[in-house]
Amino acid sequence: MKKKLFLVATITTVLASCGGGGGMPNFGDNEYPVQEVTTSAAAMQTTYPAVINGIQDVEIRPKVTGFLTQINVTEGQTVQAGQVLFVIDNETYQAAVRQAQASVNTAQSQVSTAKLTYENSQQLFDSRVIGEYELQTAGNALQSAQAQLAQAQAMLASARENLSFCYVKSPARGVVGTLPLKKGALVSASNVLTHVSDISQMDVYFSVTEKDMLALSKAEGGLKGAAEQFPSLKLQLADGSIYGYDGHVASISGVIDKATGSVQLKARFPNPDGLLKSGGAGTIIVPREAEGAIVIPQSVVSEVQNKKFVYLLNDSNKVVYTEITVDPQDDGKNFVVTSGLKPGDKYVTNGITKLQDQMEIVPITPQRYQEKIQEQAKAMTAGDIVEAMKK
Repeated sequence: MKKKLFLVATITTVLASCGGGGGMPNFGDNEYPVQEVTTSAAAMQTTYPAVINGIQDVEIRPKVTGFLTQINVTEGQTVQAGQVLFVIDNETYQAAVRQAQASVNTAQSQVSTAKLTYENSQQLFDSRVIGEYELQTAGNALQSAQAQLAQAQAMLASARENLSFCYVKSPARGVVGTLPLKKGALVSASNVLTHVSDISQMDVYFSVTEKDMLALSKAEGGLKGAAEQFPSLKLQLADGSIYGYDGHVASISGVIDKATGSVQLKARFPNPDGLLKSGGAGTIIVPREAEGAIVIPQSVVSEVQNKKFVYLLNDSNKVVYTEITVDPQDDGKNFVVTSGLKPGDKYVTNGITKLQDQMEIVPITPQRYQEKIQEQAKAMTAGDIVEAMKK
């Protein structure tokens, strides 16, 4: 009994496959299944190519010139803000600090001497031993010494800052990129030592047409409202898989790209597992709902020179080869028809390759079509089975 049921099921599968776009079971009459067009809510999606970047992607450059003496990180290492990544030969800068400190010490001594001289001159002036000219000269000498001390202190601060620049630190927490230079290389501000990317969250950039952006902005009361009303986004990775976390639109550019006529949007995705890498590429998927949509199986549609057609049934039971247009985004199984069909139309669902324009048929329901397949499967001989499987 089980073998018989399995055989019937196999035959039914073969017959059903013949009844798709590739043919139709031979029922002995001109019967074709016909379905009436209806409307329904359709879950749709729009896709956009995207570029992935860390929320902070910083070039690390030295501020001073010198030989690279230490490389304290490896490629791909996670570093913290303030962590020392590289050390540049600092003997010259240490000497500059010592020299500047000596100048400060000398200037402080000169200030002390000038102060004593001025205080003594003040006493002599009060005793009317010296005149106002001598007192003013001593005061000017004190001010000059104080100015020289301030200048020396500024030079010391500059020397210390240059010395600190020999220790190249990370400005943020992130992941170290490539390390193009080796220990011993002469580096300057023109050299990029590496990149540090904060990939705890990722900024994913994509663009929409000016027309779509205008429509959305008007509907939501401006760019800010449009960004807030954007649905949750999905990200398709380069291998075709869907990223496990949803994102949201963080900002919308207020400038239209003149070359492409598009507006750039920035979506933000969490990256707790570190799967997304800065510089990667993917596809943004924007889900949307279409109310009152006409959805038909792709198997009922024939395509000729990039145009799509279905067979509609007219009042005389003749089929009419009718062109339709569909939404460019589909799920791989169904089309959302944008023009060419209306509710109440009737289209042929199976055996379309055997049809011709204005051919008269006997319409049956898809349910009756499946019943006839079952009936024919049970009545088939072994030879019929072999022939059916060859088709």
